[in-house]
Amino acid sequence: MHRFAQMLKICPVVFAMLLPNTLLAESLGDDVDALYQSKLRDLFLYFHQNPELSTMEQKTATRLADELEQLGYRVERNVGGTGIVALLENGEGPLVMFRADMDGLPVEEKSGLAYASRARQVDPNGNEVFVMHACGHDVHITSLVGTAQMMVEKRDQWRGTLMLIGQPAEERVLGAAAMRADNLWDRFGQPDYAMAFHVTSTLPTGMLGASTESPYSGADTVDIYITGVGAHGASPHRGIDPIVLGSQIVLGLQTIVSRTLPPRRPGVITVGAFHSGTKHNIISDAAHLQLTVRSESVEDRTLLLDGIRRVAENMGRVAGLPEDQLPRVVVSEESVPPTLNDRALTERIMGVWGEHFGAGVFSTGERLGMGAEDFPIFTVNPYIPSLYFAVGGTPPEDFAREKAGGEPVPSHHSPLFKIEPDRSVALGVEASVTALLELLTP
Repeated sequence: MHRFAQMLKICPVVFAMLLPNTLLAESLGDDVDALYQSKLRDLFLYFHQNPELSTMEQKTATRLADELEQLGYRVERNVGGTGIVALLENGEGPLVMFRADMDGLPVEEKSGLAYASRARQVDPNGNEVFVMHACGHDVHITSLVGTAQMMVEKRDQWRGTLMLIGQPAEERVLGAAAMRADNLWDRFGQPDYAMAFHVTSTLPTGMLGASTESPYSGADTVDIYITGVGAHGASPHRGIDPIVLGSQIVLGLQTIVSRTLPPRRPGVITVGAFHSGTKHNIISDAAHLQLTVRSESVEDRTLLLDGIRRVAENMGRVAGLPEDQLPRVVVSEESVPPTLNDRALTERIMGVWGEHFGAGVFSTGERLGMGAEDFPIFTVNPYIPSLYFAVGGTPPEDFAREKAGGEPVPSHHSPLFKIEPDRSVALGVEASVTALLELLTP
């Protein structure tokens, strides 16, 4: 027994491996709960009450960087704007990246919470606006600090390098691209694995959402510029009406998904804005359509964008426009590809979570909507095996109340949006640490 005790003292990793999974899970859960009560609760309140707009996260980035530096991480600030890279080296092993987004939204909080944000900020256009963490990024960065501290305290259980990223401007899908453009991997190393999570109001607290499929869609911002021939409203035969042509294009776009994609492959083309004309009796000479396009794969994205060009240009021909005046389709650089989880990595981590939390931790709910993320900008080119998962943020009793006809659960980006922070932050930390310890196993 004496020799065994000596061995465990010399090799704490061996000791951790020999402990039953239930004891390890209880120990980590207790540690995270204690950390939340002693530190993370106040940190969450600070982040929630001091949100900042995309590309303008100065105070948020400073506080996050300071917290990580105090834990012993080597922190580089102002990467790609206000971005942060924090590194903790712990011997030979893989380099694993974990990212949290930092920005808030120009929304006035009306959640009724005692700690609701009353922050205001001057936006890039010079307008003073209310700012709110209406998408849960305050949970993400609070959990990142909790994960950072747990990984420091448990550094005898892992080997390698942990890279923590505080990313700006996710809401405008600008931040990941800006950090990559600032030579992120050349400066700090290209990760062997990458992870991130999003808290969601659509899952009950205590639940995780993970899938080997695409957790988020690709998104393209598309503009269609139509040049017609202006005329008097009483003499439409003397012009080519861009409003009529634009309306035909809008209707034609509705057939692309249903007649281009296979029936079981999702896609969305939404015309969010249609601008043309100045007065009742004037046929304008131009129109502008603004679209959002959502897809689940590179192949489907190509089919949808090609379909938009085909409809727009051929409707111009139908209207009698010359070839050099056909509607022009412009795809914005703000586009992002689908978020695609690496199957082998996802199955590996889900297996670990199943052992740690129990199989009941996973949500089996259907994915609704086709929201997008700029996280894949980090992982697509070059390809990095990645896992993006969800953490439940709404108490189960709120869903029960909604089902009984009561107040509905607010959606993300709503002024009523709210997350139950205690259980959300704690589960975010515990799930992140469990996954990182698996990937950084000696």
